[in-house]
Amino acid sequence: MSMNDQLSDLMTDNIPEYSVGDISTAIKRILEGNFSRVKVRGEVTELKKYPSGHIYFSLKDEVGKLTAIIWRYTAARLKMQLENGIEIIATGKISSYGERSSYQLIVDQVDYAGEGAMLARIEKLRKKLEGEGLFAKERKRAIPVLPQVIGVITSPKGAVLHDIRTTITRRFPRDIIIWPVSVQGEGAAQQIVKAIEGFNQLDNSASVPRPDVLIVARGGGSLEDLMAFNDEMVVRAAAASQIPLISAVGHETDTTLIDFASDCRAPTPTAAAEMAVPSKADMIAAIMQVTTRLSKALIHINQAYRIRLNQATGKLPDIPTLLAQSRMRLDDRSYRLDLALPALVMKRRHQLSAIQPVDQYVFGLLQRFRNRLDINKMQLSASWRHFIQQQKGGMPVLSLSALKALTREKLLRLESLSARLESLSPKAVLSRGYVFVKNKQGHTVTKAKGLRVGSELTLTFYDGQRMVKVLKDQENQQEILDL
Repeated sequence: MSMNDQLSDLMTDNIPEYSVGDISTAIKRILEGNFSRVKVRGEVTELKKYPSGHIYFSLKDEVGKLTAIIWRYTAARLKMQLENGIEIIATGKISSYGERSSYQLIVDQVDYAGEGAMLARIEKLRKKLEGEGLFAKERKRAIPVLPQVIGVITSPKGAVLHDIRTTITRRFPRDIIIWPVSVQGEGAAQQIVKAIEGFNQLDNSASVPRPDVLIVARGGGSLEDLMAFNDEMVVRAAAASQIPLISAVGHETDTTLIDFASDCRAPTPTAAAEMAVPSKADMIAAIMQVTTRLSKALIHINQAYRIRLNQATGKLPDIPTLLAQSRMRLDDRSYRLDLALPALVMKRRHQLSAIQPVDQYVFGLLQRFRNRLDINKMQLSASWRHFIQQQKGGMPVLSLSALKALTREKLLRLESLSARLESLSPKAVLSRGYVFVKNKQGHTVTKAKGLRVGSELTLTFYDGQRMVKVLKDQENQQEILDL
């Protein structure tokens, strides 16, 4: 054995021997000891959410990629939703998994990687929801003029709730129902969604009345503090609310996605309270103004009608004078009638006395005419009987059968003559499609040659007449127009 071989064997005997488990444990101890609490910035990729509630994903940048895990109990407390492609800052510890010889980041907190990343995510979500029509103007409902009950969704702490209460009490006192929620941090979005849906599920039969309008409010803050109102669940809940909703999140310059989905956006919580209820003093002043204008209008209308009535009265005749004149004429006619009636009776009596001799003459004359009429009647009867006897003596007596035969013969001849007469009837000719034409003077027209343009004709059909006019004459062909 050479010297080199002896040295090699000696060096090999001095290298410590480890098991696989020892190596894995040592590596895990080193990683967890040196990286017990770290923040890692990177882009989310390979995101997977399992039914168990655990979330597996990777963080990558231009240099490398790191596997990350969020356990179920941590995932339920996240204040943001993970999506592939967003840049985050994950806080946790580095640990190893010996069975696969891999290491990963155990995440217990997730934040956006600066305002730029948050704004980009918000803009992406805004475009998505706008494409679905959640921000359309036709979906927005009008705020009630004077609601009876107002629902307020906000934090029970801070000046926001105090400002809303004070403003409503000052302008027009109304009943307020408060649903306290967290307005930032873990679980804030879920609480806001639950509050909006809870108010919508109320009805008037419950012990708590259903609000007529909702106010979702919080004070100012950073973009990260307002992220709960940019959450997709909150925006969808606001858009689906059947109760008109006013959003008042942040200061006047702050804009969140709930502002686009709400029915009305207020720059501050105080402004939201002013939108929810009108000013009682302003309403009273407006009512007084309208009352004054109405009273003046009624006075003006009354005066106008009074003037018209006076003018109409002036045009009417003097009724008492007319009645007096009619009464005088009636008295005069009554007096004259009382005098005229006895005189008329006396006059008619004298006339009747003078007529009696004439009646006797008339009665005698009538009697003489009656006697002469009887004589003429007797003479006429005797002459008629004599004529009948003469006719009977010269006419042969016909039997009943001969009389019937003679009757049938006469009837047949009568029907034949009737048929010939009917065949010569103009109506029968017209029924076969012919037309009888007369001009305006009533003369029969049998030729078209003598007709002029504009001549009026009367066409007699089987069932009636029509007036026509000649329009033009082209090569002796006339065109007519029905009048």
